[in-house]
Amino acid sequence: MTDWKRICPLDDIPRLGSRVVRRPGAEDIAIFRNADDEVFALHDKCPHKGGPLSQGIVHGRKVTCPLHGWNIGLEDGHAVAPDEGRCGRFEVKVEGGEVWLGV
Repeated sequence: MTDWKRICPLDDIPRLGSRVVRRPGAEDIAIFRNADDEVFALHDKCPHKGGPLSQGIVHGRKVTCPLHGWNIGLEDGHAVAPDEGRCGRFEVKVEGGEVWLGV
């Protein structure tokens, strides 16, 4: 059973943008919102060189790392071929206009 933590109202995350959840002693989590108001949560660290994915460009269900242009799937955290690697993903949902993160 997943425990859920309220993060913020959906409108606090810009469309095609993100919000970072800071976790002392652990990697930060980036919560992304695409143009269709879908939300996704990944470690805020590109699998290539550790770039901050939260500063990348969101397009469709992908984010492009701002450092070297790798595309990362928002649904699964996998790099898009021909690149290889993945970053951790987290459960996230929207209920009543609020974003919830699975912990």
